[in-house]
Amino acid sequence: MTVQPTLQQPAGASRRDFIKATSAAGGLVLSFSIAPKAGAADAGAKPLNAYVRIAPDGVVTIMSKNPEIGQGIKTSLPMMIAEELDVPWEAVRIEQADNDPKTYGRQFAGGSMATPLHWDELRRVGAVARAMLVQAAALAWNCPAGECVTDRGVVIHAATKRKASYGSLAGQCAAVTPPDPKSVPLKDPKDYRIVGHAKPQYDTARIVTGQPLFGIDVKRPGMLYATYEKAPVFGARVAGADLAAAKSVKGVRDAFVVDGGTELSGLLPGVAVVADSWWAARKGRDRLAVKWADHPTAQQGSAAFAQRARELAAGAPQKIVRNDGDADAALKGAAKTVKAAYAYPFLAHVPMEPMNCTAEFRDGKLEIWAPTQNPEPGRQLVARTLGLQPDDITVHMTRCGGGFGRRLNNDYMVEAAAIARQAKAPVKLLWTREDDVRHDFYRPAGFHFLEAGLDASGRITAWKDHFVTFGAAPDQPAPSAGMSPNEFPARFLANCQLGVSAMPLGVPTGPLRAPGSNALAFVMQSFIDELAHAAGKDPLAFQIDLLGTEKVVGGPGGYNAERMRGVLKAAGEMSGWGKVKLPSRTGMGVACYFSHLGYFAEVVQATVSRDGTVKVDKVWVAADVGRQIVNPSGAMNQVQGAVIDGLSAALFQKITIENGQVVQANFDTYPLLRMADAPPVEVKWVLTDYPPTGLGEPALPPALPALCNAIFAATGQRVRELPIDTGRLKA
Repeated sequence: MTVQPTLQQPAGASRRDFIKATSAAGGLVLSFSIAPKAGAADAGAKPLNAYVRIAPDGVVTIMSKNPEIGQGIKTSLPMMIAEELDVPWEAVRIEQADNDPKTYGRQFAGGSMATPLHWDELRRVGAVARAMLVQAAALAWNCPAGECVTDRGVVIHAATKRKASYGSLAGQCAAVTPPDPKSVPLKDPKDYRIVGHAKPQYDTARIVTGQPLFGIDVKRPGMLYATYEKAPVFGARVAGADLAAAKSVKGVRDAFVVDGGTELSGLLPGVAVVADSWWAARKGRDRLAVKWADHPTAQQGSAAFAQRARELAAGAPQKIVRNDGDADAALKGAAKTVKAAYAYPFLAHVPMEPMNCTAEFRDGKLEIWAPTQNPEPGRQLVARTLGLQPDDITVHMTRCGGGFGRRLNNDYMVEAAAIARQAKAPVKLLWTREDDVRHDFYRPAGFHFLEAGLDASGRITAWKDHFVTFGAAPDQPAPSAGMSPNEFPARFLANCQLGVSAMPLGVPTGPLRAPGSNALAFVMQSFIDELAHAAGKDPLAFQIDLLGTEKVVGGPGGYNAERMRGVLKAAGEMSGWGKVKLPSRTGMGVACYFSHLGYFAEVVQATVSRDGTVKVDKVWVAADVGRQIVNPSGAMNQVQGAVIDGLSAALFQKITIENGQVVQANFDTYPLLRMADAPPVEVKWVLTDYPPTGLGEPALPPALPALCNAIFAATGQRVRELPIDTGRLKA
């Protein structure tokens, strides 16, 4: 007999109550729902869930609950369960779960949060499953469970040498009472066989052999293909289109106007073309000759934003968000003052797989196949926009060909759903690369006007930043356009004033890998480097000195200066900082940054040719993300990828707005760092006794200022605006 018990633990229920057994072919399925931590502010919104299925032949199938966007979570989360379950990794199979918040709680990919959110809970899921298998064996052998141990998928009774495989015991687990997940013992890390050992990404073989895996690979019976033309000025309505011309293309089934709304993250107005093939749809779209209505943001542009920022900076900030001591008085009394204006542009995400989504209406129900980082908000957006009940919508999560925050917004999902409903057929919507670049949720541009004072010994005595950003008001910034009042070096200086002014924006913005931090690190860490040189001090020693001697600054849960000092020292030792004689026009730069719970310090060595060309020779990264690296292979991948992303942003990337429209369109005008130019990235893990945290984002922010500081060391030219203007670096 095969038995399929299901564990769920509603409030007030006993463990016995929440285990339910049903028969199913093939083996045992364990579904866990662990109650949220007591006192959690959003306790009702984030239960944690996982599935474990054990077949009679010992194959263990683990459901991966979160979207996989290339960050490796489809491998690393199941590793946590498998470790505590005590099964050989070779026996594990992984399946991607659908969006199902009632079973899994919140499913999303963002904020480098998967590891910190799941580290404890998923290990307990595995430990509970293992304990149940032990109990089942003890029941069969009529012995105390404490006399049994496990070893790679087998339960062993040491006294009698009896053994039973998990597969043979799976069906008997319905007869046992599961232990309390909160008190179930966990492995000593010294006994880990899976966690902490490098594992290849589970999907690698399917990716390199071209098997269907991504959203763009989805096919449905009778499926049509769609393109969607939207206004170049965000949100402008359709004034007219030659639908007949589009329909005259062979293979085009229909062309129609979608009214849309004004919410930039929702269904925007446009014209859809549906055809037997995507190529036919694309040809039909070329004939639309769409006319767009006037739009109030059509006069906005990057040059005007920069000019307005300078005008605002000439006056007082619209809002003071932090005011420690008396920065103005300290500046007046300073031995030396330094002023600088920094600026950074809008950035696009450009994941390799363009936005796409497949949708199908059938019998009043809507099914969606979407490469999304945030499936449930997408489902709610579709329901709200199309007037459907959320329970009538099923979202299947596909692997994403890159995310970087772009797929936290689900505009392409609601577009596919709206088009499929009108087309009355399954429809795959596929954006062009140009659509992707010109209809992104951009990393906001920003402008900082800084002033600092130094005393006679070279210590910072005053710090002022007037940050000009976008939004309805300083305390209502556009998405990802804000700045924390704790932005470093705030809390480390006696006299610190942070002010913010805002200007309106008609361009959609959103999170990009290490949102906020990816821009603020460039500004703050570059200016600190300026101050170090102004003080005549070594930049690395200056950073360590600025951090002071306290362990944690800002109270419990504050900035852990001890951890940052540790990675700075490690990065210095790795790179041979101050000990290596470098050639002419070659320099090293250092930067550090705390973001997404990770403490990172990086040293970049760069060489600047006399024609201004920048070559990054090597990057050294020292990282403190706690006591445990779950999958060293995936971890290294994340750090190296983040550094390369940061270098691309510093060297090349810029989205320009003219007449309310994005100028760039493809990789020729929005380049990435080429493989031939990618430097070696050496990583050192500085292990500390803190819970493990995520790695998708925190390695990116320091890469930009470390490179800019290296360029200063090599040339004496300070980079205060991104991307780097190599024309200014000529000898």
